[in-house]
Amino acid sequence: MTENQGRRSGRRRGRGGRPGSRGAGDAPSGGDGQHDEEQRSGNLTSTSSLPPVETPTGFAALGVPDRIDVGLAACGFAAPFAIQLEAIPVAMQGRDVCGRAKTGSGKTLAFGVPMLSRIDGEAGPSAPLGLVLVPTRELAVQVAEVLAPIAQQAGLTVLPVYGGASREHQVRDLQRGAELVVATPLRLIDLIKAGDVDLSSVQIVCLDEADRMADDGFTPKVEWVLRHCTGRNQTMLFSATLDGDVGHLIRHYLTDPVEVAIDSATDTVGTMHHLFLAVHHMDKARVVGSISRSIPKVVVFCQTKRLCDKVEAALVELGVNAAAIHGDLSQPARERALQRFAEGRLNVLVATDVAARGIDIDDIGAVIHYDPAGDVKDYLHRSGRTARAGRDGWAITFVEYNQHTQMRVLQRLLRLPTEKPIEVFSNDPRLLDLPSFHADSTSTDARLA
Repeated sequence: MTENQGRRSGRRRGRGGRPGSRGAGDAPSGGDGQHDEEQRSGNLTSTSSLPPVETPTGFAALGVPDRIDVGLAACGFAAPFAIQLEAIPVAMQGRDVCGRAKTGSGKTLAFGVPMLSRIDGEAGPSAPLGLVLVPTRELAVQVAEVLAPIAQQAGLTVLPVYGGASREHQVRDLQRGAELVVATPLRLIDLIKAGDVDLSSVQIVCLDEADRMADDGFTPKVEWVLRHCTGRNQTMLFSATLDGDVGHLIRHYLTDPVEVAIDSATDTVGTMHHLFLAVHHMDKARVVGSISRSIPKVVVFCQTKRLCDKVEAALVELGVNAAAIHGDLSQPARERALQRFAEGRLNVLVATDVAARGIDIDDIGAVIHYDPAGDVKDYLHRSGRTARAGRDGWAITFVEYNQHTQMRVLQRLLRLPTEKPIEVFSNDPRLLDLPSFHADSTSTDARLA
């Protein structure tokens, strides 16, 4: 460990917390414990820790310095995924990068490892050296949770900053110094305008899920933030698509960027099985319950907050261990539900699209679209919560009698076979053995041939 690393590590530990792993609002000593618990962010969407591996890891060959490779090894990251193999060597050279990759393919390390490697110096009070902009508070927590343990080994601090958590605590943590800040645009702009954070020392910026920020109307706000990063010398952008407003950001804020695209814009990750089921409106919750009996972790996506609550209530009445998360719930309530789900203490999570990009749990067995997704982007971002890290997963769409046309349009855009949905009722034994649906389809095809 260098003298500078040792000084950083000592400074962080001297604050009374684990270096690099603070949430947005740690409880002050002598405070109201119950109140502080409601404001604390904590580790919420991460999966169980991987066992440590030996150094050097496969990342060392990409030019990652030893101090960061040690952190990767301690967190169990032995070898880079495809997007990391392509993006990290380019980013380590200081080049601007715009990356497109499959949902769940490991983009966080693709930009996070180079950022932690190339950040130079120690952050001053309220003056971070690196900035990651993300569209949702869930994603801010997720990214920080992935990068903080790696940063800890190098004496660096990663701090999530987002709305719905204690602003006072975030201001206090920024004043203590954080090399890398992971922020949502609105909370960051609020802090900038109030003079509680200064971005002039930021060296590297990454826009994560840039298409989602564009879809949500954040492009002008992202540009406003970028104009305040007057000292940045490297900009990265990662997105499922690189057109529209995302293309505008690339043209105006990236300098001679290297494009890294390891897939088609409509690809998903791993072995994902797509299943379209014709379900009666009154039987939908029971069908979810039947599926959840054979799959330990299921995410159900609904179009509205009200429908989320109705589905949750129906599932609980059926004896299913389910909970809903959506924008009308408090941040602590949403985080507690995500934590229970990540730890396997909750079987079914019912969510609006607020969670589509904020859940980073590798062992989700199925995603259920309670109604057909509105477009291909929604379908891919929702479905991308399953079939992660090489695991199999199921993307299941419920189709009512008047939604068949919408389903066929979606199938064509996804380049999936335009087949009729399979009619099922909640007592169908195939719901307890999802591969049997494909087996039945294969048998039918063989008979037709």
